Amino acid sequence: MRDNSTYYLVDALVLPEVFTKVIEVKKILSRGSVKTVNEAVKEIGLSRSAYYKYKDFIFPFYETSRGRVITLFFVVEDFAGILSSIINSIAKVKANILTINQNIPINGLADVTISIETEEMTGDIDELMSDVGSIEGVRRYGILARE
Repeated sequence: MRDNSTYYLVDALVLPEVFTKVIEVKKILSRGSVKTVNEAVKEIGLSRSAYYKYKDFIFPFYETSRGRVITLFFVVEDFAGILSSIINSIAKVKANILTINQNIPINGLADVTISIETEEMTGDIDELMSDVGSIEGVRRYGILARE
C-alpha cells in the first residue's frame, strides 16, 4: 500500500455493492467454508478481478490493518474456569493474546481485559465477541480499544 494513504469511515449503506461483496468473500475464506477464491467469489456473485482489485484496500472497521491490537473487556462471574473458557474461544480463532488483566472480584463479579493481536486471526472480531458473550458467566463484553 501507499505510505500516504488516507482513510475514511463510511457507512456500508452508501458504498457500491462491490465493496460489501469483497468483505463477504473475505469472511467466507477466513471461516474456511470454501477452499479457493474461485469458490468464494462464485458463491457471493463477484468477479475474481473485482475481488483482487479491492481486497487489499477494503476492510471492516475493526480490521483496518493486519496485525492490529484490539483490547477486549469482560465482566464475568467469579467461578473457576470462566477465564479459561474465554481464552479457549480466543485461541480457537487463532488470535494472539498479548496481555490479560483480571481484577479482584467484587460482589461476585470481576473485570477482565485482554489485548489480542489479529494478524493470524481467522473469522472476525464480531463472531469472537458473540462466542465469548455466550459463555455462561460472561455478564458484559465489548471492545475497549483498537490500535
